Amino acid sequence: MSYKFTTIITKEGKWYVAYCLELGVVGQGKTIDEAKKNLKEAVELYLEDQPKLKKKLSKEFPLVTTLELNLKNV
Repeated sequence: MSYKFTTIITKEGKWYVAYCLELGVVGQGKTIDEAKKNLKEAVELYLEDQPKLKKKLSKEFPLVTTLELNLKNV
C-alpha cells in the first residue's frame, strides 16, 4: 500500500529540516533532496515500529489550511 504524507521543509542555518505533519517525524539534510530522503527513511523506520498505525492512516486525511494574522492589532 502507498501512503502520502504532508511534508514541510524549512531552512535552519545551513540545514534543511523536513517535517512530516501527520506523524511528527523529522529529517534533515544539507540539501532539500537530502532532507526529503532522510525524512522518508525516518518515516519508514517509525512505521515499522507502529504496525497498527498503518491501518489507521489509510482512513484519515489531514486538513491543510492557512491562518492569517494581522500583526498590527497584536
